[in-house]
Amino acid sequence: MASRSSQQGLFFRMHIDLTLLLALLALIAAGQVILYSAGGENIALMQRQWIRLGVAFAVMLAIAQISPDTMRRWSPVLFIFGTIMLIAVLLVGTKALGARRWLDLGLFRFQPSEMMKLAVPMMIAWFLSAGNIPPSNRRIFAALAILIVPVLLIAKQPDLGTSLLVSSAGLFVIFMSGVSWRLILGFVIAVISFTMPMWLFLMRDYQRQRVLTMLNPESDPLDSGYHIIQSKIAIGSGGSFGKGWLNGTQSHLEFLPEHHTDFIFSVFAEEFGFSGVLILLALYMFIIFRGIYITTQAHGTYARLLGASVVLTFLIYIFVNIGMVSGILPVVGVPLPLVSYGGTSIVTLMAGFGILMAIHTHRKLLAH
Repeated sequence: MASRSSQQGLFFRMHIDLTLLLALLALIAAGQVILYSAGGENIALMQRQWIRLGVAFAVMLAIAQISPDTMRRWSPVLFIFGTIMLIAVLLVGTKALGARRWLDLGLFRFQPSEMMKLAVPMMIAWFLSAGNIPPSNRRIFAALAILIVPVLLIAKQPDLGTSLLVSSAGLFVIFMSGVSWRLILGFVIAVISFTMPMWLFLMRDYQRQRVLTMLNPESDPLDSGYHIIQSKIAIGSGGSFGKGWLNGTQSHLEFLPEHHTDFIFSVFAEEFGFSGVLILLALYMFIIFRGIYITTQAHGTYARLLGASVVLTFLIYIFVNIGMVSGILPVVGVPLPLVSYGGTSIVTLMAGFGILMAIHTHRKLLAH
């Protein structure tokens, strides 16, 4: 008992929530197992992912050392810097595959839209926590104005998936601040009313095609609907217990696109079946509930609003990825969190968990 207490004390002094850390490690371990299969048993790919995970954990640990009060003071600076970087992307950014999303800094490429997944909710939490809670309608509309600037800049790149995640992160902060149901209903009506102008004037042709494919992939089974059809076949063919690790046919025979990134859930479902999917979802739910617990125990309005946004944005990641590979949402390029191959998204997610750990451990320090 004494040894266990001393270990917990060590993690506490490092500002790490041990329960959350163990759950994240379990999820990442499961992700590495399926990534090895989805990536074609490519050791070089796995090694690159391990380096990125190492960087992500270092970022999480570093952010966990920062108190929520310090985060609150620096939120406007981070938001302004990120917005300037988004403008720079549109002016001098690197273009690839028809999108301009990166700044080439010589040694590496930087994607400013990723940092806005945290900078936007931090800024809105800072703005709303500076006034009364629940906020007045005037402050709510001002918060929406803060949100819309980076979202439009990201959508202009174009990057529909990231703009969706950034807007969700900001909206969660606003909704959690105590917005009335009447105002929420008005917002929903406004969004629905904006759907047609967005379809006609803002969405690109390929984005419209993704929506049409989602509604009826069988209308073009050999072209635009092909990938979604193959993904649904992979998910369904897994049955109750799956075909077994490394035995998936849809990915190994190259029927699935991006099977180690966006469509990795389809590979997982094919190889581990419905039972494996339930275990994966249970891991996700445990992390979400732990995050909710940390948020409810947070000290101060800013910490509660920011913590809630981090947790709910993580939930949106899961919902959008599984929804798009299952054919109930358009394909928008959102990875399966902490499972898909990638760098920037993993670092951003782990930075969010670093914020949660900082909220939890610094609250305990204040209590003492």
